[in-house]
Amino acid sequence: MPMVFAIPIEFVLFALTLFGVALFHRHTLPIAVGGLAAIATYKLIFTGFDTGPGLTGLLIHFEHEWVTFANLFALLIGFALLARHFEESHLPAVLPRYLPNGWVGAFTLLALVFVLSSFLDNIAAALIGGAMAHTLFSGRVRVGYLAAIVAASNAGGAGSVLGDTTTTMMWIAGVAPSQVFHAYAAAVVALFVFGIPASLQQNRFAPIEKDTPAHAPVDWQRIAIVFLVLVAAMATNIWVNAYHADIADKFPYIGVAVMLSLLIGAGVRAPDWKVLPGSMQGSVFLLSLVGCASLMPVDALPTPSWQTAFALGFVSAVFDNIPLTALALQQGDYDWGVLAYCVGFGGSMIWFGSSAGVAITSLFPEAKSTGLWLKEGWHVAIAYVIGFAALMLTLGWRA
Repeated sequence: MPMVFAIPIEFVLFALTLFGVALFHRHTLPIAVGGLAAIATYKLIFTGFDTGPGLTGLLIHFEHEWVTFANLFALLIGFALLARHFEESHLPAVLPRYLPNGWVGAFTLLALVFVLSSFLDNIAAALIGGAMAHTLFSGRVRVGYLAAIVAASNAGGAGSVLGDTTTTMMWIAGVAPSQVFHAYAAAVVALFVFGIPASLQQNRFAPIEKDTPAHAPVDWQRIAIVFLVLVAAMATNIWVNAYHADIADKFPYIGVAVMLSLLIGAGVRAPDWKVLPGSMQGSVFLLSLVGCASLMPVDALPTPSWQTAFALGFVSAVFDNIPLTALALQQGDYDWGVLAYCVGFGGSMIWFGSSAGVAITSLFPEAKSTGLWLKEGWHVAIAYVIGFAALMLTLGWRA
């Protein structure tokens, strides 16, 4: 296999792609698509694929991946439309009446996102949180607080088989829900570690508008559509994975359920189709990075241990956590709760490290600045380390 300083060429091309995304945040889509094209072309000409050589190997590879791609695409677009439904319902406008004053109110919003993500997909929780923040802070939301919203959605989903794609993958593979639940021992600690400084940041920048003028009454029909879509997604997830796990990887059931529910709701209230261009760009960007990760010549991870899981959290910030989780499931012998926390929450450290982060940038394009995300969202990385330490000191490694 051709290498540069003992590193396979595919990893070099992927690293250059990620470097370009981080450095040129105004051109992330063409860089990601170009990176995928370069890696696929290189493997097509020189090395072939795990599924075989040439074009046939490439087609078979993406045939294996199409369900994941379709689900992510549908969920990113569907939940972006859902978040706009929620914002246009005017319900976020009345929230200041019920949230505490000052930074405590901002932290309460993060806690709400955390709880929502425990039973909803983390993309939906992040987008709903972003829609609420946009209204509560009159559109003035710091990138550090956006990083905290993403972190809250990923942390909230870490201990639930309904809350994150990675934990759902574990459930499909036969891991019991009780085997990932103890991830919350780390996730709750992390919530306070990143949530308090992020809320203080946001309160200094733009406090909650408590004196919001009267708005139109709450549009309960839009709220009903939001409820319909979320219930459809959750019920489909439970139904497929609990009773028909053998077909879960054959068709994008959850994505289709979300889109069908939105179309049914369109007969009552039409979605705001203007969000489609931004959400579609974000979807293609994420799928390009996921495609790049799936083409990496990674056949196995290091020996399962708490050190490996801890390192995978940092890797997950730049390398999609779906193939990492798939490899871990093939190896076995992991503490699944520890792994769920690491690969789920670890992606929050950079905006393109998780699907929730990519989704939030469709609402707030300024968050695509990797430098600004790291500068203002410094508390997320610290929270990851402290949360992991809390889990190890209390429950330890339970493989």
